[in-house]
Amino acid sequence: MEPRKVNLAEKFSAFEDYWNPRIAGALNGQYIKLAKLKGDFVWHQHENEDELFLVIEGTLYIELADKTLEVNPGEFAIIPRGVLHRPRAPEEVKVLLFEPQSTLNTGNLENELTRRKLDSI
Repeated sequence: MEPRKVNLAEKFSAFEDYWNPRIAGALNGQYIKLAKLKGDFVWHQHENEDELFLVIEGTLYIELADKTLEVNPGEFAIIPRGVLHRPRAPEEVKVLLFEPQSTLNTGNLENELTRRKLDSI
C-alpha cells in the first residue's frame, strides 16, 4: 500500500445515497468508512465489534436504551460491542466510521438496509 492522503470533501461529493457506507481506507484490520445519513436507521447491536462515529457535518443522534447521544461536527461517539443502538439523522449527516472489517452495518439484523459488499471510493 502506498502512503496517501484522503480529501473528505472530495470523497463525500462522489456519492449521494444514504445509509450506504463506502470504504475510504483500511489499516490494521479496520475499515475507514464514509457515509451520508438521513432519517432513522434500525435498532441493532454488534456482538463482536465496537463502532466509532465521527461526525464531519450535521448532527447525529444515537439512541440508546436509556439516553440519546447528540454528536456534533468534530465530535465522535464510540458504541461498545453488544450495546443496542439506533442512529438517527433528521437532516443530512456526513460521518466517518472506524470499525473492524467484519462489521456489518446492521449488526445482528438483516434487512433492506444491510450492506454486505461495500464499494471503495
